[in-house]
Amino acid sequence: MYAFTVRRERFGPPKDSMQLEVVPVPEIGADEVLVYVMAAGVNYNNIWAGQGVPLDVIGMRQNAGEEVDFHIGGSDASGIVYQVGKNVRTPRVGDEVVMHCGTWDAECPVVKDGVDPMFSPTFKIWGYDRNWGSFAQFTKVQAHQCMPRPQHLSWEASAAYMLVGATAYRMLYGFPPNIVKKGEPVLIWGGAGGLGSMAIQICRSVGAIPIAVVSENSKFQYCMDLGAKGCINRNDFSHWGMLPHWSDKPGYDSWMSGVRAFGSAFWKVLGEKRAPTIVFEHPGEMTIPTSLFQCSSGGMVVTCAGTSGYNGTVDVRYLWTRQKRLQGSHFANDVQAKCFNDLVMDGKVDPCLSRTFEFKEVPLAHQMMFENVHPLGNMAILVGAPSRGLGKRTSLPDAAHEAQAAQAIREIPAVHETHDAHETPEAEVLPA
Repeated sequence: MYAFTVRRERFGPPKDSMQLEVVPVPEIGADEVLVYVMAAGVNYNNIWAGQGVPLDVIGMRQNAGEEVDFHIGGSDASGIVYQVGKNVRTPRVGDEVVMHCGTWDAECPVVKDGVDPMFSPTFKIWGYDRNWGSFAQFTKVQAHQCMPRPQHLSWEASAAYMLVGATAYRMLYGFPPNIVKKGEPVLIWGGAGGLGSMAIQICRSVGAIPIAVVSENSKFQYCMDLGAKGCINRNDFSHWGMLPHWSDKPGYDSWMSGVRAFGSAFWKVLGEKRAPTIVFEHPGEMTIPTSLFQCSSGGMVVTCAGTSGYNGTVDVRYLWTRQKRLQGSHFANDVQAKCFNDLVMDGKVDPCLSRTFEFKEVPLAHQMMFENVHPLGNMAILVGAPSRGLGKRTSLPDAAHEAQAAQAIREIPAVHETHDAHETPEAEVLPA
C-alpha cells in the first residue's frame, strides 16, 4: 500500500520527515479491524513524531520488540471496514466508520476491573504511540475505536473532528462535579483552533456561555458564529509567562495588574462580574497562572497540553483558599468519544473543516501547522476518496441547519499550488 512514513534518519520538519513509500498492508489481530482510509485528519502529534521530539516513537516501539522501522502517523480518519478479526462482532465489513485514537489492552487488570481505560498503563494513541495510522491506504485499529460515520458529512469532514472533539468533550464532561452546565461561563483558550472550535460548540449545545481567547480580532466573528458570546484578544495583554516570585513585589504587582485587566475584559464580554466555572486550557506555561487566577471559587482549570511550554506555575494561595481544581486530561474513553460523535451525528457540532488537501500534500499540511500558518479550525487530507465532497448520503438534521449554514462561509477553497519551500514530489496515481 501507499503510505506517508517517518524514518529515524530523516527526523526533522514535516517537509523533510514525511515521505511517500510503498509498504506492506498490516496484518490484524483477533480484536482488530483493517479499514480502507477515505480521508485523514491533521493533528500536531504527527509533527512531534516526525521530529522524534519529545519522544522517538519508532525507537520506543523497537525497544519494546517491534521490528518495523518506520512510523505511519495519523490519528483521525474516516473509511470503510475492509477486514475484521475473528473476535470482532462490530463493526462489520463494509461499514462506514470514523475512528477515535484511544487504544488499550483489554486484558489489562485495570481495564478488566472497570477502571477508566484512560488510566491503564497500556493506554496508547493510535497513529502516535501505536503505528499504522491514517496517512496510508489502509489502517489497523482496535475494533472499539470504530464508530458510525455521520452520513450528512463528506468523507473529509468526517475525518477532521474526532481527536480534538473527543478531547474537548472529556475536558468539559469528564471530571464531575466540575462539568459544563447551562448558564455558566466558560473561558476557552485558542477558540479559533481545532480544540477551541469544538469546545465552543459543546458549550453552546448545553446552553453554557463560552468566551474565547484568540490572537487576532479577525478571528472574533469565526468564534461567535460557532456560539461564543464574545472574544478576548490575548495580544492586548503582556503579562504572560511564568509567575514572578511572590517575594518580588514590583514584578508580582505588575503581573497582578495584567491579570486583573484580563479579568475585567472577561467581565466586559460576559456582561456581568462573574468568573468562569471552567477554564479550558492547553497553552500551558504562558497562560496557566492567569487561568487559575480567573477561575471561580470551586471551579476547574482543565488542561490537555502545553503548547507554549510545560512549566505552568501557580500561586497556591488561590488554589487552596478558593478551593479551585487544576485537572489534567488526555483524549477520551469509548463512552466519551461516542457521546461526542452523537453530537456530530445529530448536527449539533460542526467539524469546522477549513481546508482539504490532496494525499500528496501530507507534508505540506503538516508543514503549515508546524509554521503556524494553517487555516482556522481543522484540516483533512483525501486518501481513498477520489475528490472532495463525496460521501454525503443524507441531509443535515433539521435542528442543525443554522449551525451548518456557516460552514460554507468558513470553508476555504483548496489551493492546489504549493509554496516552493514546501514543494512535495508528485505521487504516483493511487490504484483504484
